[in-house]
This record gives sequence, structure tokens and C-alpha cells, in this order.
Amino acid sequence: MKLRLNLLVLAVSTLILISFLLPLALLIRTFAADRAISSATSNAQWLAPLAASLKMHDLSLVVARVNAERPDEPTSVVLPTGIVLGASVAGSPGVQLAERGSSFTERVPGGVEVLVAVQGLPQGTAVVRTFVPAAELTRGVVEAWLILGLISIGLLVLSIVVTGQLARSMLRPLGAVAEVAEMLGSGDLSARAPIDGPPEVRQVSSGLNQLASRIGELLSHERETLADLSHRLRTPLTALRIDAEALASDAERMQLVNDVDSLTITVNEIIREARRPAPSGGRIACDAAGIVRDRTAFWRALAEDQDRPMTVEVETDWLPVGAPAEDLAACIDILLENVFSHTPEGAALSVRLSTRPSGGAWLVVSDAGPGFRHDSPEQRGVSGAGSTGLGLDIATRIAEASGGTLTIGRSPRGGAAVTVGFGPTSAPRSQHRRHARTWKRSRHASQTDARSAADLSEWSAIVGHDVS
Repeated sequence: MKLRLNLLVLAVSTLILISFLLPLALLIRTFAADRAISSATSNAQWLAPLAASLKMHDLSLVVARVNAERPDEPTSVVLPTGIVLGASVAGSPGVQLAERGSSFTERVPGGVEVLVAVQGLPQGTAVVRTFVPAAELTRGVVEAWLILGLISIGLLVLSIVVTGQLARSMLRPLGAVAEVAEMLGSGDLSARAPIDGPPEVRQVSSGLNQLASRIGELLSHERETLADLSHRLRTPLTALRIDAEALASDAERMQLVNDVDSLTITVNEIIREARRPAPSGGRIACDAAGIVRDRTAFWRALAEDQDRPMTVEVETDWLPVGAPAEDLAACIDILLENVFSHTPEGAALSVRLSTRPSGGAWLVVSDAGPGFRHDSPEQRGVSGAGSTGLGLDIATRIAEASGGTLTIGRSPRGGAAVTVGFGPTSAPRSQHRRHARTWKRSRHASQTDARSAADLSEWSAIVGHDVS
């Protein structure tokens, strides 16, 4: 935009300068020619009375002195007897015409000829002739044009400098607004545009800041509303636990209490997730290798109980990806729960984590089951297995939020294969490890509560839950 403004001002300034300087240059040339002709005419008219009153010898001396003072404009006096004093005028048709009594100025090859007829002499009419060469007609014109050209260049440079300053004063606030808009688009809702620049730019900045504040308020209200709604479930859960503890059968009481405890843990995780603020900017990083090992170890107990061969391959000990640890763990749980829910017992499964060439990681979960029954199992709310169809949609959004993708295919064993690509992160390595340690502590606490509240029968309840 700055370049376009400069080009626009340069074009307009050039047109203005041409419209003024071109007539001025022509006027300077005309003025120089008129000045030279006027000077020659005055000189010829000054000699005319002398040609009529002086003797030939004295007149010859006067003409010689005039030519000595002005060698660039030769002057001649043609007497009625045909004698020429001064420069030669042989063959000049203008002299012959002036001898008839006419005084005039005419252009001849090489310049201008000024002729003054001197009448009243006994022998006839004398003629005073002054020749002005073309160089005298344009004396000083080129220098004046050069000065005008330098002035024009200076004015153009000045206009570009002034335009650059004005453009900078307008574009700098616009650049700040665009930068803040990109930060808001990346998730940093704390970014605000400076109120600076022209009134229109200040109005745009103010509107963008109000929009950012409103979005933050709406998101905060949404999280708090979700947390409040989830918190209300604690009351019926407490009543349900009291009713469960009042059962006479120890087995039924223990089973129902364990189920209530598992549901309570799930509600607590929903509340904690709802109150977790959105990332202020950039992607929160985590160690995908550690989380994959942790979650597969958690699910291996159920695989052994169902006689499922479970293979876990982790390419490296440390593999940072651009996704929060909670989201990555949830994605792994969703994919593994789908395998346990929609494949028969004894069907083998494998989990493989490898480095992504462009940065990040590839996570492949495959099984030896029947595979997917429809073309778009990741479409939100669509499931061919009688479930809600939200699990793979959640996993897709987690992958895309990290800068990756989720694809569905067939495994070498004939079952389903889900490949999730997680994008890279630019966060420092120390931040990766610190976030991973924090997630492991919180996850360990949740797992301890779940395992203390549920036995092997709880696994059956988990598997029976619709997650795909």
C-alpha cells in the first residue's frame, strides 16, 4: 500500500509539474529571443542618426567600435553609394528591401536579421543591419531549463518523502491492528490494538478491542455455565450414592457405589476441563511419547482381561507435539475405547507413535476387527455402531487444533486404522517437560481415584459407554 501511495503521489506531482514547467520553459525561450532581438534593434536604431550625420570616416570608426564591443552580433552600415561599413552583407535580400525605405526584422538561416532604413541622405537611403545569431537567441535558456529540472526533481523527492511519512503514520497503526487480529485468530484473547493513527484507524482499533473483550466474556460465560451445569450433577449423584449404600446386597451395593464413584470422577474432570482457560497464544506442548506409554499401560489391563494381543511401538523416548497433554490423552483414550467397544474380544490391536517429518508426531491405532461400516465415521453425530458419533469428531478437532490431521483407513489385518497427525510446537524444551510433569501428577491422582473406586467390573462399564 505504501508503494501504491508513493506511485500515486509521484504520478500526480509529475503531471502538475509538467503542466506548469512546460509553459514556463517555452516562455523562457521566447523571452530570451525577444531580449536578444530588442537589444539588436536598439543598437541599430542608435546607429541610424549617426549614419545620417557623420562623415564616412567617422561612421566607419563608430561601426568598428560597436563590432568590437559586441562581436557576437555583427553590425553593418550600407551607404546609398553601395559602400558597406562593418561586416559584409553581400547577397542579403533583406538589405535590398530595406533600401526602399522599410525597417523590419526577419529570420534568416543561422539567426535573425534586424534592418533599419535611414532616409534623408542626398544620395538615397542607407541601411543599418545587425545580425543576431541563433546562439544569442537561446543564450541562458539551457541553464534555465536545467535549473527548472533540478527544482522539479527536488519537488518530486520532497513529495515522496512527505508521502512516505504520511503513509507511515497511517500504515503503522493498521499494521498493529492486523497483528492484533492475527493474535486473536491464534487464540490470544488478551491482545489489544493500540488506539492510534487517523480517526478511522482509531475507530477500527476500538471496535476490534471491543470485539475481543466481548468474545472473551462470551467464552468465559460459556465455560462457567458448563461448569455450573456439571456441578449440579453432584447433588443427584450424592443422593444416588446414599440410595446405593442402603441396598441390602453387599455385591449390588459395591457395584453401584463403584459406578457412582466413576461417574463422579467423570463429572469432576468435566468441571475441571470447562474451567480450564483457552491458551493465550501459541500451542501448549507436551511429550507424546510419555503420554502414549502412560495411556496404553492404563488400557493394557483390560486388553489382558479380554485376551487381546496389544502391541505398543514408540519410536523415541521424547517426542514433543503442539497439543495439550489433556487433549492428547483424551484423543488416545477415545481411539482405544473405540477398539474395545466395537471389536470382538480377542481381536488384536496395535498403537504406534513415530516422528512426523514436518515436525510433530504420527499416532496410528489399528485393530483386527471388522473395520468401519460407513464412509465418514469421523463425521460429527454420525455412527454406524449405535453410538453418538462424537468420539472421532473430538479426536479430529484435537488433531486440527495442533496443526495436524486425522485420517481413516484399513489396517494390514483387515480392521480399522486411525492415523492422527499432531503438529509441531515452538515452545522451549523446558516448558514441554514442566507441562508433562504437571499433567502426570494430575492424571495420576485421577487414576488413583478411579482404580480405588472400581474393580474389573468397572472396565466393562467403561467399554459399554458410547464414545465413537
